[in-house]
Amino acid sequence: MTENDSDLRFFEERVVPSSPSAQLASEKTRLILKGGHAISYAGLFLFSIVLFFRPYEIISALSSFKTMAFWTAIFTLLVYIPSQIGREGNLTARPREVNLVLLLCLTALLSMPLAADPKMAWEAFNQEFIKAVLMFIVLVNVVNTERRLKGLLLLTLAVSCYLSWHALNDYRVGNFYDQFSRVKGAIGGMFGNPNDMALHLVTMLPITVALLLSTRNFAGKMLYGVCGALITVATVVTFSRGGFIGLMAAALVMAWKFGRRNRVGVVALTAVTLLLFIAFAPGSYGTRLLSIVDTGLDASGSHNARNELLKRSVVVTLANPVFGIGIGNFPIVGIRNLVSHNAFTQVGAEMGITAMMIYTLFMLTPLTRLRRIERETLGSPPELRRFYCLAVGLQASLVGYMVSSFFVSVAYQFYVYYLVGYAVSLRRIYEAREVATTGVSAKSSFISVEQHEADAANRE
Repeated sequence: MTENDSDLRFFEERVVPSSPSAQLASEKTRLILKGGHAISYAGLFLFSIVLFFRPYEIISALSSFKTMAFWTAIFTLLVYIPSQIGREGNLTARPREVNLVLLLCLTALLSMPLAADPKMAWEAFNQEFIKAVLMFIVLVNVVNTERRLKGLLLLTLAVSCYLSWHALNDYRVGNFYDQFSRVKGAIGGMFGNPNDMALHLVTMLPITVALLLSTRNFAGKMLYGVCGALITVATVVTFSRGGFIGLMAAALVMAWKFGRRNRVGVVALTAVTLLLFIAFAPGSYGTRLLSIVDTGLDASGSHNARNELLKRSVVVTLANPVFGIGIGNFPIVGIRNLVSHNAFTQVGAEMGITAMMIYTLFMLTPLTRLRRIERETLGSPPELRRFYCLAVGLQASLVGYMVSSFFVSVAYQFYVYYLVGYAVSLRRIYEAREVATTGVSAKSSFISVEQHEADAANRE
């Protein structure tokens, strides 16, 4: 009998709903514990493989199949929609993050009619943004067991290690992205730019650390440790300043939360790690980082250009506060047809201030709810430590993303939608298990976290 089967039997025998609304919530809990959506998950997993690895770039025989991601997404949706309606009677569960992403979609649509270039706006919406949103919704609903969540995390870790290995090899042989000794991803698309690849690696390092700390298998710990070291070094050879700042932010979150019981040890370890980081970094890396504060050291001149783009995007946002200038339209008013190089002002300038607030809340909401899991599982038995580690790791990943994305225009790409999807799935799995193993009202777990916390306080 699997862990989920055990939880389900306990739930069916012990949790007795006391009202129609509680019965409905209890049924939803039962469905999560029972699993389901097997084919939908297989479709999502296949889509993720195509999205991340782009096999038509790696395998020459598949070079003519560049629409693989589109067709795997269509297949996944065609399977998911009837399955979801049959199981739960709706198209999606409605945690706050799903409501926020739907509102973000609405603001994108509203920005199109008055866009500077409506055709350009439609292309930006259709080519990537709507796909990211739809796959986020599928992920939230079908990743309903720990095994499925770990499967996706390991897949993402696999592509991170692949990118890292090739980045280090490219740096070794001198295969650089530009004249400043930077390397880009071995895979195009999301990883074709050094800054974008660095952002991805920054978000994956905390997840790798969480997997390392949650496993009790020595070989597993060694494997995750090697992966973490590989990802860290690869982030360095991208020479991404935004990636470095995001990496430091994520590291500080992990150090503060994982080291709460031994602050002195954590501070010492952090100091040693930083010294080793500086000692083994390429000689020009320090100069690259110093150019963050001393523009005279920036040989590429990108620091000043990005400052100008940031100012321009803020001005455009304030001049078009309601609907923006249209999703994907900033290059029309930008400098030399460049994007804003800031995900927050990208949304603000192109879709309005309300959209920028929604986008920000979309990332902040899971942080609040992950902290609840962190608090409740701190010092918990080994079987619940994985929830604690992943809750902390995902918080650090989201913080790393928010900091790094302040320097790149990635608001419509898949990065954050997968991260928030992981966070929502972890929370739903945790809450379903909590209901099954404690007998707490399912209503508190599925209607609102705030009510759940109030109930917990009353019980204490």
